[in-house]
Amino acid sequence: MEPDVSIETSSMIRVAVLPIGHVPPVLLRDYHSMLLRHQSIPLSAVSSFYTEHQKSPFAHQPWDSGSLRFKFVLGGAPPSPWEDFQSNRKTLAVIGICHCPSSPDLGSVMDQFDSACRAYPAALVERCFAFCPADSQLEDGSKKGWNLMLFPPADRATQEFHLQTMMQDIAASLLMEFEKWVLKAEPAGTIVKTPLDSQATLNSEEVIKAKKRRLGRAQKTMGDYCLLAGSPVDANLHYSTALELARLTGDFFWYAGALEGSVCALLIDRMGQKDTAVEEEVRYRYSSVILHYRKSFIQENAQRVSPLTFELEATLKLARFLCRRELAKEVVELLTNAADGAKSLIDASDRLVLYVEIARLYGTLGYQRKAAFFSRQVAQLYLQQDNRLAAISAMQVLAMTTKAYRVQSKASTLEDSLPKKETGSSVAEGGKMLHQSVVSLFESQWSTLQMVVLREILLSAVRAGDPLAAWGAAARLLRSYYPLITPAGQNGLASALSNSADRLPSGTRCADPALPFIRLYSFPLHPSQMDIVKRNPAREDWWAGAANTGPFIYTPFSKGEPSNNSKQELIWIVGEPVQILVELANPCGFDLRVDSIYLSVPSGNFDAFPVTVNLPPNSSKVVTLSGIPTSVGPVTIPGCTVHCFGVITEHLFKDVDNLLLGATQGLVLSDPFRCCGSARLKNISVPSISVVPPLPLLVSRVVGGDGAIILHEGEIRDIWISLANAGTVPVEQVHVSLSGKHQDSVLFIASETLKSALPLRPGAEVTIPVTLKAWRIVLADADTAAGRSASKHSKDGNSPTLLIHYAGTLPNTGDPSTEKSDVPPGRRLVVPLQICVLQGLSFVKARLLSMEIPAQVGENLPKPVHIDNSLTEGAVGTPNKMDRLVKIDPFRGSWGLRFLELELSNPTDVVFEISVSVQLENTDHEHSLSVDRDATEYGYPKTRIDRDCSARVLIPLEHFKLPVLDDSFFVKDNQADGSGRSYSFSERNTKAELNASIKNLISRIKVRWQSGRNSSGELNIKDAVQAALQTSVMDVLLPDPLTFCFRLSRNGPGESNDQVDSSASKGSVMAHEMTPMEVMVRNNTKELIKMSLNVVCRDVAGEDCVECANATVLCSGVLGGITMEVPPLEEIKHSFSLYFLVPGEYTLIAAAMIEDANDILRARARTKSSDEPIFCRGPPYHVRVVGTA
Repeated sequence: MEPDVSIETSSMIRVAVLPIGHVPPVLLRDYHSMLLRHQSIPLSAVSSFYTEHQKSPFAHQPWDSGSLRFKFVLGGAPPSPWEDFQSNRKTLAVIGICHCPSSPDLGSVMDQFDSACRAYPAALVERCFAFCPADSQLEDGSKKGWNLMLFPPADRATQEFHLQTMMQDIAASLLMEFEKWVLKAEPAGTIVKTPLDSQATLNSEEVIKAKKRRLGRAQKTMGDYCLLAGSPVDANLHYSTALELARLTGDFFWYAGALEGSVCALLIDRMGQKDTAVEEEVRYRYSSVILHYRKSFIQENAQRVSPLTFELEATLKLARFLCRRELAKEVVELLTNAADGAKSLIDASDRLVLYVEIARLYGTLGYQRKAAFFSRQVAQLYLQQDNRLAAISAMQVLAMTTKAYRVQSKASTLEDSLPKKETGSSVAEGGKMLHQSVVSLFESQWSTLQMVVLREILLSAVRAGDPLAAWGAAARLLRSYYPLITPAGQNGLASALSNSADRLPSGTRCADPALPFIRLYSFPLHPSQMDIVKRNPAREDWWAGAANTGPFIYTPFSKGEPSNNSKQELIWIVGEPVQILVELANPCGFDLRVDSIYLSVPSGNFDAFPVTVNLPPNSSKVVTLSGIPTSVGPVTIPGCTVHCFGVITEHLFKDVDNLLLGATQGLVLSDPFRCCGSARLKNISVPSISVVPPLPLLVSRVVGGDGAIILHEGEIRDIWISLANAGTVPVEQVHVSLSGKHQDSVLFIASETLKSALPLRPGAEVTIPVTLKAWRIVLADADTAAGRSASKHSKDGNSPTLLIHYAGTLPNTGDPSTEKSDVPPGRRLVVPLQICVLQGLSFVKARLLSMEIPAQVGENLPKPVHIDNSLTEGAVGTPNKMDRLVKIDPFRGSWGLRFLELELSNPTDVVFEISVSVQLENTDHEHSLSVDRDATEYGYPKTRIDRDCSARVLIPLEHFKLPVLDDSFFVKDNQADGSGRSYSFSERNTKAELNASIKNLISRIKVRWQSGRNSSGELNIKDAVQAALQTSVMDVLLPDPLTFCFRLSRNGPGESNDQVDSSASKGSVMAHEMTPMEVMVRNNTKELIKMSLNVVCRDVAGEDCVECANATVLCSGVLGGITMEVPPLEEIKHSFSLYFLVPGEYTLIAAAMIEDANDILRARARTKSSDEPIFCRGPPYHVRVVGTA
């Protein structure tokens, strides 16, 4: 059998192309490629070289449309015993190729050419092409005869034109030789025979039959020459005659040959045009051809020679003619029949050619796995030959099957993917091809067959002496199918890898990775001292709104990013080391040593540091790979470069990701990381990494140690933070801010000290003080504080964080070519203030204590109050200490004491001393709304609280009632609310308006503590005081609408009051004397008040001693039902006289019922109904009555 046969093969002139002398292989291939361009030469181009010596037997020669077809066989081919049966099998021309610079002796060249031509007795034309002859060779060549054709040195186009002319001459010579042969054969006939016609076994009858068949066979041979001469009509005439004669003589073999020739003539006559009629005709005729080849089978010749090869060739020719997807079923049936016939072939080379052709046709149909199957059959035939060339052929054939079996090398995969990359289609972009790639690469039902294919490739590579191919096959086999290989087999493959590596030069690279499996574990977060933020030079706060690449505590990627975002961003700095964590897995049963592994960075602006790793059997390990960016630009990290088993390979992260995805979906045999006991890891993608120029780098430390700062609640302490520039660029801009919880615990940061040190040169250091105040532990933390260590508190995330945004030199902002993207970023230094707050004094409860001491009736009234809208106290402090604590209420006329009682508990193991101080306002700043800085501070005695003890601390409160009952404290939100005045008088709005007055009091009271020599702090009593005052804020802060005061009047109405008796001045009166008195009624509101006044005098038993039946006091004047009107913020008096009959202690009480009360008065009295009467009662005044002598 012959390879690459088709129906048109019968019309091709076989030409042997032979190298003569020494011809470099590269040049030989080049000259052969030049010849291949002249496989078809039109008859119209041949006519100028053609000479008709006598009338041509090709009466229907198509000079205008016909052509001569050539089949160039490089190296030639041995003569075929079937040359008489099919003339196209004859080598009808010989072309020698000579490279004159390599063969200077042209005489020797011609001798070698003549010797080579003797092997081809059927050759009609012989030419030797000598390329690039020297000048002396040109002169010598003209004497060697016309068979030597010299091609002088020239450009490629000139040489091709020269070669075209020579081929046209050869075509004309062959055409004339064909005419001679046909003219010679026609009158006398010719003797043709095949191996089926061996004379050794012919009897007399067969000789007679052979003579009768001679004429038919001669007609068939003349038809072959007509086809070779490019005259299909003349060929068809001869074939028709041959078919009739062969049918009459029963020569089925030659009948089939003539019928094949007629089909070829039909197709050539139609100039390659295919239609349904032609296709049906070819199918019909070739069915008959196959049938007649089968009929010509002779059992006696079966062991010696058989026409089966021609039957199979005819089947392949028909299959090639019909080979397209629409007729795939019919073609597959033909190829199946041909494959079945291969079992009966005697010659192994025929079987090899058959399998090659079947594989080609299946590949043309797109049936890659069927093509791969027959290619493996070809490889098996090659492997049966024990020589290196056969092993190389087997290896090459098996390499073509790897794609169909999904075990191809990475190198071929990358070559196939190049066009896809050019068009922009990428698996990583769309993600839709991921599942398909997993299915195609790893299919469990093919695993056994894939292993067999890889073993065959390994065996053929070892025989062929190709260590790199052997290493790649062993690597693919071990990496993909380790779960199906026994430990002994795994060790054998490891040995094969090592043995192949020993035969390779050092530093050899292979596209197929072996072990270990490598996946991306994580990109470590930027340390808190290396966070990078984008820089906006157009804003003063250039760091505002800039997202950092690695925020402290959180992951380096924002969780709120949309899913369609292509990649996250990561910024690296030139010259600063970076780290990436990868996980290595060795799922096999032998110790694996990785000589070196480092990050693979194709961009070239990154220096990776290699490390050596030893992996025990069935184990995994997380390894830190580091490197340093060397220049500005993007960085891509597709995987790692590994030196293992003596060969350098590239391990891509995406390949392992696909593998793990396939393992999750059950498409892959096993997960190598789970086999090694590693936990399931979330898929991590490589971010978009860019490298920026060098930046400054601040490094912080707490002077005195970086441990937790242990403080008790409320403790105030100064710490010092040292900042050093460890980078290569000076710090030009800096800003200090706070973040996290309890920011108010940082009382002071000396940021000006840091700014004054700018620019901070590389290596320079600056120290800034920070004042801290421990916060108060909430109840939930306080309950568990006893059971937690100090270090536990510092890890709860309650401590504030110091944020220092800093940056280097800005580029020239005036340059219009400077874009925002060109501005180097800044950095953020995160300094966590690790404060551990221990529980200190705890509040048990707080309450407001008040004591009212009735005043004595005398002639002196309390000092008048300055009436204004300020929140100043009604009475200023007197030099007397007691007057600070006990003083007359100017609005009630009684002596009053007010204390804030705090009950404190000490659950700690230290002793606390409590000191209370009150800031007193200066008299020059009475109208100030805030505490004056120059206010004097008054301290009270200290209180000691031992461990596990409680104590009460009394905080004296100066009287701070408001002087006027104004509606502004009730109706401020009325117009804004719009729902009526009744809603605005709610207690909620009232308390909100009085918060300023409460804060005024709280801001002046300081409760400090001290424990030991160095621990001191301040208690936060704001909440306690506010809670204590909030319940009675109306009574404490707001004055009564009316104020009642009594005094003695020794003189009558209108008289002078300058002379006052000493006893009267002391508040005592004499019995049995008429004592004139006055009741003073003051209106503390800004509106007129109508009222009905009543005065009552009671004895020590509380009984009315004026109106009762046994009265002990006589009165002059009206004491009940006194109707009067009091103007706003003014006072009126009512005079009366009392006559005490019995000495003793008496009490005077004034009360009034307010008529037509307004909303302010009702809000102050908390009435529930508008008809409810409002009573106002004054404080009791004591009268001491003494007897007469």
